[in-house]
Amino acid sequence: MIEFNRVTVTYDGAAEPALRDVSFTVPEGELALVVGRTGSGKSTLLRAINGLVPHFTGGTLAGRVLVNGRDTKDYRPRDLADVVGIVGQDPMAGFVTDTVEDELAYSMESLGVPPDVMRRRVEETLDLLGLADVRDRPLTALSGGQRQRTAIGAALTSHPAVLVLDEPTSALDPQAAEEVLAALQRLVHDLGVTVVMAEHRLERVIQYADRVIEISGAVSTGLPADLMVTAPVAPPVVELGRLAGWSPLPLSVRDARRAAGVLRERLGDHRPAPRVAVIGEELARCNDLVVSYGSVPALRGVSVALRAGEVVALMGRNGAGKSTLLNALVGLVQPRSGSVVAAGIDPRRTKPKQLIKAVGLVPQEPADLLYAPTVAEECAGADSDFHVTPGRCRALLERLAPDIDDEMHPRDLSEGQRLCLALAVVLCGAPPLLLLDEPTRGLDYGAKRRLVEILRELAADGHAVVLSTHDVEMVAEVATRVLVLADGELVSDGDTATVIAGSPAFAPQVAKILAPLPFLTVGEVATALERAS
Repeated sequence: MIEFNRVTVTYDGAAEPALRDVSFTVPEGELALVVGRTGSGKSTLLRAINGLVPHFTGGTLAGRVLVNGRDTKDYRPRDLADVVGIVGQDPMAGFVTDTVEDELAYSMESLGVPPDVMRRRVEETLDLLGLADVRDRPLTALSGGQRQRTAIGAALTSHPAVLVLDEPTSALDPQAAEEVLAALQRLVHDLGVTVVMAEHRLERVIQYADRVIEISGAVSTGLPADLMVTAPVAPPVVELGRLAGWSPLPLSVRDARRAAGVLRERLGDHRPAPRVAVIGEELARCNDLVVSYGSVPALRGVSVALRAGEVVALMGRNGAGKSTLLNALVGLVQPRSGSVVAAGIDPRRTKPKQLIKAVGLVPQEPADLLYAPTVAEECAGADSDFHVTPGRCRALLERLAPDIDDEMHPRDLSEGQRLCLALAVVLCGAPPLLLLDEPTRGLDYGAKRRLVEILRELAADGHAVVLSTHDVEMVAEVATRVLVLADGELVSDGDTATVIAGSPAFAPQVAKILAPLPFLTVGEVATALERAS
């Protein structure tokens, strides 16, 4: 169905090719998972499948890409629309209509699908992806996860033979991600659709893949269990298997639990060290906060206090009100009632120049913070704005995402690299209260580990960090406290282990594998094994 034959892609002005001499095939009816570090070329590979590379992006493509027998050099993206559906990293960039239902129907209208068939497919897709309740809602009023599901649905309704997905679960809560992946499995197994997916959260998808395409300098393909033995990018279940010496390596929690009996015995009575935060002064407080968007309630009487030294994870399903709470703390939304104080000020009544010194927000769309024509100028501007030593922002960026070219335009970066740049810009100011909205979208495991180190340092220096995230593995690594929102209400507030360990939705892989032992991360297990030996 898909064939790459010695494909090399070089963008205009780039010193090195984005892809070099890539060859592989994906048969009909398989799910191929593309893995690699942030900025390794995964998005370029995906865009080459439907001709966006090079017809839209520019640059040079050497070699051949064949999709269902069509050479993408001869067929532009519009000529492949009946065969290939594609969902990019930024759903809003691909929307062309105003509401969810219209967006689901648009691709079928373009292909001339009969109205009665269109109606049936729209209803099926609304149910399949849990979008029926927001069918008439404007796309601009959706949460990030709802937008992502809408983008996936818009690609599905035209019933393509090939479905290309770039980070399809990055903004989805665990339940929604499972529903989307189950739907993709049905398409692959029952309808013979070929799915090619790039995803950093391998813990969610590796067990569903028929083959893995690994980009690590060169490109290699193989069975997931074979490539994961030495893969530099691996989910916790694989890292735990490597640590325990399991062979073959398990790819799912179920298989790992079957192999974990001996490991539980080795751990014996050893327990992870308690995660203790040095709590300081109160830096922010919400009292009975109520926020609505028109007639749609987003927060219903939320009261919470945030203190220096805490790393607080804000969790909950898509549309629960997480982003709204962060926006209220930085003064971007007007409460209907209640009060907000952040770093001793009312964010709605404070000038931006003063506010950024007290509260920093990295939004879901990091490009909203980036305006300079090059990475170097973006970093220099941040140093100047925050009156810090020149080079501080660039050093933070290098720490998060090494080897980004100073002369690149931020829009030409990968989604993960763009997020790292936005993070570096905000971290440069080291505000007392740091708010991160989905800070791991597009980040590989290495970049997340580096971000965890920075957040721990900030907390130790007396900052308060709040991250809204669906990344349970990130929460397990860094959070000292977890807040759970549901339909705008605060339903849980407690230490990390208490809130997430026993939750079917929010428990990390290690907790599920080793339950009832109270371990959350592979690092905690490794430390306990060292003490036991």
